Amino acid sequence: MKCIYYVAPTPEDSKRVADDLCITGMDDLLLNVIGKKESGLSQQKIGSSSYIETLELACTALLGASLGLWVALSIVGLLMLFEPFGSQPPFEIYIAIIAVTTLFGIWEGGLFGVARENFKLTEFHDELEAGKHLILIYTPGIREREVKKAMQERHPSVRLAAEDAHFINPLCRLKRVTCT
Repeated sequence: MKCIYYVAPTPEDSKRVADDLCITGMDDLLLNVIGKKESGLSQQKIGSSSYIETLELACTALLGASLGLWVALSIVGLLMLFEPFGSQPPFEIYIAIIAVTTLFGIWEGGLFGVARENFKLTEFHDELEAGKHLILIYTPGIREREVKKAMQERHPSVRLAAEDAHFINPLCRLKRVTCT
């Protein structure tokens, strides 16, 4: 699935895009809108984005899991090397240490991510603060050209802003589209 970003100047434009894509039969698309005021989106019955899309949750939880696992393996390695309890504890103890420490890392990473805006949205921060809406259209790669053509023909006020291989993947970088 590819994610195509459009910037809409008003909530009404976002609503027209959402309605138009539903009417034209593009039902295999997933459309989410990000705006400064979520209440305005729900009043217009526009699908707003989830926390995974607006916050840095996925990336920081993954980082927390990695750090937690690294710490856990270090602790287990030191316990095996120095045997501070006299003899080797049961293998289940090592598994429990790894599980608890890794889960703690995920939890801490998640807490850190909840406090941060998604790094892919930081490029649109000023536009969102100005009251514009960011429309995320998830589409299979084979439908991308069709979606772009429909958006260009039917919604000239809505600007193509960026493309992404997939929004949630924290390892993908956003490809900003510049209009000339």
